[in-house]
Amino acid sequence: MTYEDIVFEKNNGIATIKINRPHVYNAFRGQTIRELIAAFREAWDDNRIGAVIFTAEGEKAFCVGGDQKEKGDEGGYDYGGGLGNGIGLEVENLHNTIRNIPKPVIAAVNGYAIGGGHVLHVICDLTIAASTAKFGQSGPKVGSYDAGYGSAYLARIVGEKKAREIWYLCEQYTADECKEMGLVNRVVAPEELQGAAQEWAEKILEKSPTAIKMLKYSFNADSANIAGISQLAMGSLAMFYDSKESEEGKNAFLEKRPVDFHKFRQ
Repeated sequence: MTYEDIVFEKNNGIATIKINRPHVYNAFRGQTIRELIAAFREAWDDNRIGAVIFTAEGEKAFCVGGDQKEKGDEGGYDYGGGLGNGIGLEVENLHNTIRNIPKPVIAAVNGYAIGGGHVLHVICDLTIAASTAKFGQSGPKVGSYDAGYGSAYLARIVGEKKAREIWYLCEQYTADECKEMGLVNRVVAPEELQGAAQEWAEKILEKSPTAIKMLKYSFNADSANIAGISQLAMGSLAMFYDSKESEEGKNAFLEKRPVDFHKFRQ
């Protein structure tokens, strides 16, 4: 497959997948998601690969979620080749692929991990962050949400109270704050990020691949029910995107004006 929105490399047993849309803070569109799924599936099928590093080009952003400019008039994204899961993106498929690939996925967060980009790092097995990285949610500010892994699994990691704070307030957190809450494993200087991720991937390669695979399956088992919740969440999101309330969030973001949700509480 020819990649346009990502960079995919395999070297000495390690696959590196980079979102390559720095001009839009590595926001994803339908094509980006399809390419990410294809790359993760190729890493899955290649027995020589023992670990995956998931990162992004540039210094400003890991990923800031869906590209709002790619949303159509009916709220969903321009998928460009099918209905996806109803919202115009195969996000649910990508989430499940990252979760189920029988090899550890290390998120190397180089900048902003916001909204859907925040969810992507949450799902990864491990997260190493540059000290300049920022994390947070934006969904309720732009008329969107992730009521699947992005909230239910997040609560498993940071606890119910903190997860609710992250979603309800939509504030941003430093890499050190995220390490303190258990959302990030390690914080390093920006220039050391890729080397740190490479170091951990090489350590994983020294371990038994079958043992690592079975451990990942075991870790996933306790939260496997979230897959069903995610299906319901994405279905409801598809309907929500077609509402005036969600449209107000999108339009306010694109028009760079304060959002006004007050009228939806009347």
